[in-house]
Amino acid sequence: MKIYTKTGDKGLTSLIGGTRVPKSSLRIECYGTVDELNSHIGLVRDQEVNAGRRPLLKEIQDRLFTIGSALAADPEKSKMKLPDLHAADVTLLEDEMDRLNLDLPELRAFILPGGHPAVSHAHVARCVCRRAERLVIHLAEDAFVAELVVVYLNRLSDFLFVLSRAMAHELGVEEVTWQARM
Repeated sequence: MKIYTKTGDKGLTSLIGGTRVPKSSLRIECYGTVDELNSHIGLVRDQEVNAGRRPLLKEIQDRLFTIGSALAADPEKSKMKLPDLHAADVTLLEDEMDRLNLDLPELRAFILPGGHPAVSHAHVARCVCRRAERLVIHLAEDAFVAELVVVYLNRLSDFLFVLSRAMAHELGVEEVTWQARM
């Protein structure tokens, strides 16, 4: 099977269901950003400090692929059975945040990205997740998007923040805090 089809050479692509849309469309921007997020999660997963969390991070990547497939489908024309999110997927993130928070010091300041390259990767993933969430919310203003997609992305960005704090704690590096200048 060839990877290249040449069907996108004029700036159009097909959604699941066959609808052709410009590659610059909001829907394409949404699932492209989710794909970008998935790549960043892969980078976070590959950090040695996350060796014990690799199955969880792989699960998150699977759910992001699920979200990407939902966003890549034309909600009015696709007849294909697609994987879907479940409330348990959100609960998994919440439970993991609660578990991680047990070992973390109380949050007393705004945290800046940095302190260790692995921690910074988690913060970049968090920012890309927030961008994906904003784009999906924008798409949902004019097109069908399952509500759980927005909920999952919102919770995932929270999880990535807690994960970055946990990684810093486990690596023994000081969190970088914001120092307001008055």
